[in-house]
Amino acid sequence: MKNIAVLVSGGGTNLQALIDAEKRGEIKNGKINCVISSNPDAYALKRAQNNSIHTEVIRRKDYARFDDYDKALTELLQSRNADLVVLAGFMTILGSRVISTFKNKIINIHPSLIPSFCGEGFYGLRVHEAALAKGVKVTGATAHFVNEVCDGGPIIIQKAVEIKNGDTPQVLQKRVMEQAEWNILPKAVSLFCDDKIIIKNNITEIID
Repeated sequence: MKNIAVLVSGGGTNLQALIDAEKRGEIKNGKINCVISSNPDAYALKRAQNNSIHTEVIRRKDYARFDDYDKALTELLQSRNADLVVLAGFMTILGSRVISTFKNKIINIHPSLIPSFCGEGFYGLRVHEAALAKGVKVTGATAHFVNEVCDGGPIIIQKAVEIKNGDTPQVLQKRVMEQAEWNILPKAVSLFCDDKIIIKNNITEIID
């Protein structure tokens, strides 16, 4: 059984999707054993506490140097025996120590079909604003591994979502979460925990 640490900063809707999937038995061979927040007031912490999941808070501003923060977060994850780290709306940049220590063991959910509308500066509503401004007819979400390149790690699963006439960024954000993010993130986590993902040359293969 793999230990899953979920990193959060806000409301925790993707965390809730993971909790619900685990309760339904959809995450094979994995268990959320820790939720770590960059924000002490994040509602995601309440979601974790309501489900008897251990919580921690680690804030970037409490460390004078980024390297010190990077080291502290790495050691915190190691102390919780994390086998997988999931970024579920985590709004703090990860350092090279965390990324190298947990190489191909960090999964992020991004609200677009990478490589569209991704990379530095593309997060939250900004992604959906950009998609609508471009006039694309289809968007979606991507579950991917994290590496040193922002949104550049190996793609695990993608799911498309239709853009409709009259969509606002807020309406589109909600549809992408409901139809894609909450669906593919638990699936990606389950595939990892079940050892069904192979990575070759920054490309994943899913074992049937």
